[in-house]
Amino acid sequence: MPLERIVSTALQIVDDEGADALSMRTLAQRLGSGTATLYRHFDSRAALVAHVVDRMFGAVELNGDELLAMGWQQALRTVAHTMFEGMARHRNAARLVVEEIPLGPNAMALREHCVAVLLDSGFPPRLAAHAFATLSRYVLGFAIQVHGHGGGGQLDDAQASAVFQSVDPALFPATVTVAGSMPVPIEEEFSFGLELLLGGLAHVCDDV
Repeated sequence: MPLERIVSTALQIVDDEGADALSMRTLAQRLGSGTATLYRHFDSRAALVAHVVDRMFGAVELNGDELLAMGWQQALRTVAHTMFEGMARHRNAARLVVEEIPLGPNAMALREHCVAVLLDSGFPPRLAAHAFATLSRYVLGFAIQVHGHGGGGQLDDAQASAVFQSVDPALFPATVTVAGSMPVPIEEEFSFGLELLLGGLAHVCDDV
């Protein structure tokens, strides 16, 4: 059985039912095969999960030469938004990245492209490594939350907005003042924070 089909099916299980639902037995049943077939490709569930995570990173399509031509701030901005969109589509799989550093070929290629841009722009190696690590964690944090609003008894944005606008101005005068702008849509919050991150990196790089 082709590895591509196995990993795609595993990712679909994680997308549909969550990471805890993924097991060799469940995957074999979904594929209509035996677990022995899977163990020819993966020696453990952890190895399977690593492939699933890297499959998610494979959806983040970026060209290294194009990124180098952009300049580091636009390159990182492009990478961050592309990663955010790709990981948000697979929020359950994105949660698995929290458990360990992704080291599959797709994740390694993405890291290589970003670090190369930073080094080419004069970032010292240590700062380049820290910059990419921080950017990745930032994107991941938002991606795993992007579909988390409004479910499981949580308030949706319209309901939250109504709460903010109905609070007692004597107790929460500052909140009342900004209530018309709350809650901030998560995509806007992501873009705003990303610009702060890039601006901070620019100052740090200038001081090096």
